[in-house]
Amino acid sequence: MLDFIRSHRRLMMIILAAFVVPGLGLVGIQGFRGMWDDSANAAKVNGDIITRQQFDAAVRDQNQRAQQMLGANYDASMFDTPASRRAILDNLIQQRLVSQQTRDLNLTASDNAVRQAIMSIPAIASLKRPDGSFDSQAYGQLLAAQGLSGPQFDEIERFQLASQQISQSIATSAFVPASLAQSLNGMITQQRDVRGLVLRAADYRAQAQPSEADIKAYYDAHHADFTTPEQAQIEYVVLSAQALSAASAPSDADIQKYYQANIKQYQTEGQVRASHILIAVPKDASAADRAKAKTHAEDVLKEVKAHPDQFAALAKKESQDPGSADKGGDLGFFDRSMMVKPFADAAFALQKGQISDLVQSDFGYHIIEVTDTKPAVTRPLADVRDAIVRTLQTQSGTDKYTADADGFGSLVYEKADSLKPAADKYGLTVRTATVTRHPAANANAADPANNPKVLAAVFSDDALKSKHNTAAIDLGNNALVSARVVNYQAATLQPFDQVRETARNKVVDQQASALARKDGAAKLDALRKAPDGVAAAGFSPVTSVTRSNPQGLSQPVLSEVFKADAAKLPAFVGVDVPDGGYAIYEITKVGSGATADPTQVTQIEAQLSQVEGQTENAAYLAALRKRASVKVYDLSGDVSQQDNSDGN
Repeated sequence: MLDFIRSHRRLMMIILAAFVVPGLGLVGIQGFRGMWDDSANAAKVNGDIITRQQFDAAVRDQNQRAQQMLGANYDASMFDTPASRRAILDNLIQQRLVSQQTRDLNLTASDNAVRQAIMSIPAIASLKRPDGSFDSQAYGQLLAAQGLSGPQFDEIERFQLASQQISQSIATSAFVPASLAQSLNGMITQQRDVRGLVLRAADYRAQAQPSEADIKAYYDAHHADFTTPEQAQIEYVVLSAQALSAASAPSDADIQKYYQANIKQYQTEGQVRASHILIAVPKDASAADRAKAKTHAEDVLKEVKAHPDQFAALAKKESQDPGSADKGGDLGFFDRSMMVKPFADAAFALQKGQISDLVQSDFGYHIIEVTDTKPAVTRPLADVRDAIVRTLQTQSGTDKYTADADGFGSLVYEKADSLKPAADKYGLTVRTATVTRHPAANANAADPANNPKVLAAVFSDDALKSKHNTAAIDLGNNALVSARVVNYQAATLQPFDQVRETARNKVVDQQASALARKDGAAKLDALRKAPDGVAAAGFSPVTSVTRSNPQGLSQPVLSEVFKADAAKLPAFVGVDVPDGGYAIYEITKVGSGATADPTQVTQIEAQLSQVEGQTENAAYLAALRKRASVKVYDLSGDVSQQDNSDGN
């Protein structure tokens, strides 16, 4: 495969230069410009430029990945923050520092390592044919779709592998004593026998007697809990390609025209099923070896022609294709694109039952027998009609949206007192909703009335005061929305008299929790002073727990149980419980737990070494950054931060 991607060596040298020429190749024309014009720069690392264009692309890439992961829950405002943008830029700076170290240390990767890395990519590994050959044409098309050539991809992978050597060497040199792993394993498997006594706040509510002043004080301190949030009744209209698509109905003539224009996508290419006998010839074979292989292939062909019914047996005996020899040379069904051209041309020229003469390819000499054929098939219009209708509707909706979008935006602005003109002109439905300033947690995130951008526009001063239409807001996915406030209700604090009982219950809960904690702390103190006087009443049965098997204990409780000093038993711990109560746990016994598993100890040691390696790698990167000359620019192109004045 590397022979294929080496076919344009000059291109390889150009892309390699792009990685090693500081300040120019790394960033192209924009970086060259940035040597004199800082307005195009995001950062400068030891003289190498990170362009604004590269930084913006990294920001877009992160936002796109987040949007793909979160779907309807994606909120751009969560990611488009100064802290997030600086983190992205810091990551680019770190990558540039590692790249410079890779270059300065003259690190590289072998052809074999590059080959293995490329073939480990699933999309590329799938291009390997059943006969072991590689589909170079499909490989080139796959790279071209990403804007890359074979040599470029080869050198990008080589440089990435070389860059990884730094972090890998640090990680593999990290050392953690085996005794530490054994100690940690002992902690993980340690077993403690415990029993608990829970004092629930609900049992102390009757003792809580809040005064009127207590209730009023709680109300005054928690106004937010008793405030009805501001809300607005709105109406809105949505212009979307999706809705316009659903409203369009293509004619039979349009459907027929599309079918004929795209007939190839409804055709299945003809296939043949063939068996072959391969007499392999290595690429570096001498002329004498090639001649010897050809003579042997001709002898096998004579035998095949003499006994065509013995083709499978001869394939098992003579074929040097490990993938098909044991199957009598059977390759199954394939189309032209799945085989190298000489093989495909010969196979598709044969009729069922025919045997070829010798066919030479890069792999050697083939003798081919076609055992079955499948003709090309064109799916009838009736079978694909529904799919065509959907495609045409989508195209029509997109076209109409493109044509109407500007007019929609202008109309909701010009007729600012009503959405009806826009609804009438574009056939839209005026919808209504009651909304608050922030998206409702239990509402449909795809609903425009729950969109953060729409809510921000609705609750702007202009929209609230004038009750004018908002500007057309782009929702993405070819959709625009405009809304207007019909009625607005400001946030309102409910009078004390209306919520007094609610406030009283809150105070009772607080006091009951305080009483439970006070009683629990007193009991805990008494137990620690006189453990022999512990009565079984109220305590749960003894349970054996480990860190990995808490037996229903919550994480805070489990943490306290295992933090307790078990040098002298019984030991007691106290912890607050979620409902405001208090719990006491007695530790009666400590055991070593399960017998140490050497495999588990080895895994723990590997994990600790990995953590140590990551820590050391982070320290190495921090040291690189500290001694580097790094300048970070603000949006105006001025230096906003200079990490170091020079590289020393």
